[in-house]
Amino acid sequence: MGHGVHVQELPGIGRRYDLDLGRGERRLSVVVRKDRTRDLYVFADTSDEPTAVVELTEEQARKLGALLGGTFFEE
Repeated sequence: MGHGVHVQELPGIGRRYDLDLGRGERRLSVVVRKDRTRDLYVFADTSDEPTAVVELTEEQARKLGALLGGTFFEE
């Protein structure tokens, strides 16, 4: 997909996108399920267990993406 982003098919579930944060073993994983919900996993060390998990609806994921991309601001 691009430098630092790895995609893996999850049969029967959807796709997983892993983002290398460039700081040792820190990474983010996003699982996009077939029903369009997303699970955001935060890994802070070499453990296979995430330190945080957030489930997002498609609408919530779009809002978060707009915030992170700098296209949505409300004052």
